[in-house]
Amino acid sequence: MRLANNNLGVKILPDALKFSSAEIKSWLTDQTSSILTPVHAQAQKLRDDMREAIQSVADASKMLFDNSAKEIEKRNMRVYNRARALNKLARLFLERLRKVSVPEQVSYDSLNRFAQEAQKVFLVIDIDIRNWFPRLSPFFIMDRRKFLTVYEKAKIALAALTDFLSKDYVKTKTLEDTFQLIDELRNLERQLVEIEAERTSVVNERLPLEKEIAELEQKIADLKSKGPIDQLFLVETEIGALNNETKQALRHLQKPFKKMQAMATQGGAGLTLEELNILNHYLEKPFEALTIEKDGYPLLKQILQKLARLISEGKLKLKPDKAKKAEQTINEILHDSLWALQQRCIEMATRERQILNSAKMEEIKATLAEYQEQANQFKARKMSVEAHEAIKERAYRETLEKIDNLKRAIEKNVYSSLGVKIQIL
Repeated sequence: MRLANNNLGVKILPDALKFSSAEIKSWLTDQTSSILTPVHAQAQKLRDDMREAIQSVADASKMLFDNSAKEIEKRNMRVYNRARALNKLARLFLERLRKVSVPEQVSYDSLNRFAQEAQKVFLVIDIDIRNWFPRLSPFFIMDRRKFLTVYEKAKIALAALTDFLSKDYVKTKTLEDTFQLIDELRNLERQLVEIEAERTSVVNERLPLEKEIAELEQKIADLKSKGPIDQLFLVETEIGALNNETKQALRHLQKPFKKMQAMATQGGAGLTLEELNILNHYLEKPFEALTIEKDGYPLLKQILQKLARLISEGKLKLKPDKAKKAEQTINEILHDSLWALQQRCIEMATRERQILNSAKMEEIKATLAEYQEQANQFKARKMSVEAHEAIKERAYRETLEKIDNLKRAIEKNVYSSLGVKIQIL
């Protein structure tokens, strides 16, 4: 079958009758009134008959209860025990019958549940009658006969109801279910409208937050891209380059320094506490070590002189090629090969401190912190809104899917019951 699409993306069946969800119920009512009306009328009649039958059994049970209670009060020992047994039995009958719920609105499902509840109660009453009525003989003969007459009529009413359900009413169950599906469809469509309104409201709540966040982030970016912040970034970039350059200049001393550091912890390197501290700095943060040294890095030179002596005396062992490179580097540094590098490091460290300690920087840092705090608050609210939005979005999709499934189920039921192809748009 060739399908066409309307503007909503719904596939149109050319040979099917088209209905909106608001129209389908009245059309289906017209089409099925001749089928369902007599069935519903008979269902209501049988429901009423069964309700009256149960009430009659309850009245007969009350009669057994009252009459047995009178005999109990007489204290006639010939009848007393049987009267007590009948009184208890009648009370059980009444309790069970009260639990049977008679449906106000007639449908196949409600009437079927009613019949099943009554059937269960009657089965238990049957057992009690077989077990206890013979034991009550020869007393309460007329009362028992009255009860059994009413009870048998009730069983006939139940049989008529059960027969109607299984032979007649079941044939129209699909149509009846279809009306329930239509009502469910209309309810879901109303829910969908409500969810869509809520979803739009959440989106309208999110958009201003995104605008606020974007504006704050732009302000933060503007502050960082000019003035002291930008200068600080350039200085820190240069400091990073100088740190790498210092590491490169000391690369052949890394292993000797570490061995010397290990020896110092055991008191065998001859280093003072001040020298050991600066040695640790040269290993971890060589740029910082050069900047805190006095001009000409005297502490480093003292360390290198002690290192050279340890190597020459064989107390600090290195492979020949590593020892040669270390000695060459020591000699170069002792002859001030790092002096120019030290001056550049000190200059950059000084510039960094000046920028960090400037009043303008303090002002910008305070403003940045304020902007960042505001942005974080807006982002937290945005996350909460987005979580709510995701819930609404999922509810919208799920409801839309349920609506589509209901439409297809209604179309299928109508075709199977009436042989008419319809499409709910």
